[in-house]
Amino acid sequence: MRIGVYPGTFDPITLGHLSIIRRGAKLVDRLVIGVTTNPSKSPMFTVEERLAAVRREVAGLPGNIDVVSFNSLLMDFADREGASIIVRGLRAVADFEYEYQMAGMNQQLNDRVETVFLMADAALQPIASKLVKEIALFGGAIDRFVTPAVRDEVLARVATLGRKGDK
Repeated sequence: MRIGVYPGTFDPITLGHLSIIRRGAKLVDRLVIGVTTNPSKSPMFTVEERLAAVRREVAGLPGNIDVVSFNSLLMDFADREGASIIVRGLRAVADFEYEYQMAGMNQQLNDRVETVFLMADAALQPIASKLVKEIALFGGAIDRFVTPAVRDEVLARVATLGRKGDK
């Protein structure tokens, strides 16, 4: 059985993420979406909230898709899940440089796991969770970047934080 992992913070999950998940699930017998917290990022949602949102958003997608949290090195997570593939999405050249370096480091840690890069659909390439949150915090429309349920969650969270433009 070929198992792949698609790691990320998914804060929030975007249409770009969902595109990579749909396509990645076709490449493996089982795709494990690993929801983690990046120490260099300030999440808007807790791990539990992100897990629930990702599970809801992938529930109707074809393929054998599991959603779990992890708080370890990616290669340790891949080993734990029995994965032989790491799926990563690329949006632009800037993503490639970072992802290429990470793939090289991961290969040094575990050369039995290959990293596969999938390009985001052209219409979805500019979407980044960080930008979605920033747009929402300043009162902009995020409808074109996330599903309606995620939009509602982001807007509800922004309402509790107070919009930056209101200060």
